[in-house]
Amino acid sequence: MQSYTIGQAARLLGVSPDTARRWADAGRVATHRDETGRRLIDGKDLAAFSVELAKSGDDEETSYTSVRNAFPGIVTAVKLGDVAAQVEIQAGPHRLVSLLTREAVEELGLEVGVEATARVKSTNVHIDRA
Repeated sequence: MQSYTIGQAARLLGVSPDTARRWADAGRVATHRDETGRRLIDGKDLAAFSVELAKSGDDEETSYTSVRNAFPGIVTAVKLGDVAAQVEIQAGPHRLVSLLTREAVEELGLEVGVEATARVKSTNVHIDRA
């Protein structure tokens, strides 16, 4: 079974390593040590914890949408055309680029440094194993 370091688990959960470490210290997710003394989380435990974490999200910040793939991040670039616009968001390790209307960008107040969430909905999802 694959195991993950605290840093790897944090990246997969979209939190800082300090947050993942605090969760492990509090017993929210089980860890064990490898032969070098590093704390590891078994893949099955991390998967179960990530599902639990997603279900226990703060309802006040949850938007109501059918889109399940949400990538909260920060706007890193906005390119405006006469009618269309391109917006880049850095969401953790993910760079997302969206093409939308200039009007939508202006209405949403999107500019570099603004917090935004990219939501992806697709009929085809491809999964690669690392």
